[in-house]
Amino acid sequence: MVQEQRPLRVGILMSRVRVEEKLLLAELERQEVEIVRFDDREYTLDLAHPHPELAACDVVLERCINHLRALYTLRALNDWGIPTVNMYDVANICGDKLLTTAALVRDGVPVPRTRIAFTPESAVEAIEELGYPVVLKPAVGSWGRLLARVNDRDAAEALLEHKVTLGSFHHGAFYIQEYVEKQGRDIRSFVVGDETICAIYRESPHWITNTARGAKASNCPITPELDAMSRAATQAVGGGVVAVDLFETPTGLQINEVNYTMEFRNSIHTTGVDIPKKIVDYVIAVGEEHRAKSADRAEAALVAYQ
Repeated sequence: MVQEQRPLRVGILMSRVRVEEKLLLAELERQEVEIVRFDDREYTLDLAHPHPELAACDVVLERCINHLRALYTLRALNDWGIPTVNMYDVANICGDKLLTTAALVRDGVPVPRTRIAFTPESAVEAIEELGYPVVLKPAVGSWGRLLARVNDRDAAEALLEHKVTLGSFHHGAFYIQEYVEKQGRDIRSFVVGDETICAIYRESPHWITNTARGAKASNCPITPELDAMSRAATQAVGGGVVAVDLFETPTGLQINEVNYTMEFRNSIHTTGVDIPKKIVDYVIAVGEEHRAKSADRAEAALVAYQ
């Protein structure tokens, strides 16, 4: 008698349930998978012994707000052999602007000119080599926080002194990027697996064009260049489900950042693309592939035993 296969078991890591998580949960329910919720404020991880409920999942979708909680949980899950969307390596690279830029440069993906310095003196030299204005960014951060446009040497020296005085880990290195004149907008594209599913323009009179800072979203057509650049950036950081931020420049598109736990609430109606379904379809495909490989390994072990 053939044993009926159980529903796919999908774990979802989250804390506060935002609009995005509600949409993803609703889509998972429509696809009739078994959903196991994990609140990062409640679970603990024994690194020597896999968490039994997490280990029982075929795939885990990461939707944590806190980068550190996401990163450490993904590290444990992947070490236990549990596939995640996204994987630890992707989260680690995308969560650090320096690592992201390094991965893009390594793969020949165009980015704005960027310098890294470790002292205020060398940082000033790097800034003046690039030429004012420049943008100073924290290596780890999101939603356009702690970005500063530096227009002259006085501002550079003052800002660098503040960072040194603050003295935290995140201010131990200076990430310096040339200022790109965006003419009031940039592009965010959404990549799921090997497909650029949609994109938006983010328009604002402010030089920071994050929607979290009030930028307005409108549909952006997927051109061959945008598709190629978005997929190249995604592959550079390790693939999966990401949002890619791009600048339009006279010489073509450049990648600014790649985000691994993307927000998309403002982009569904704007683009007409069912983003939650695209993500869930990908998560399910990853889980089914993992379950099939596990079954093959189990069968091979049984044959070897016999």
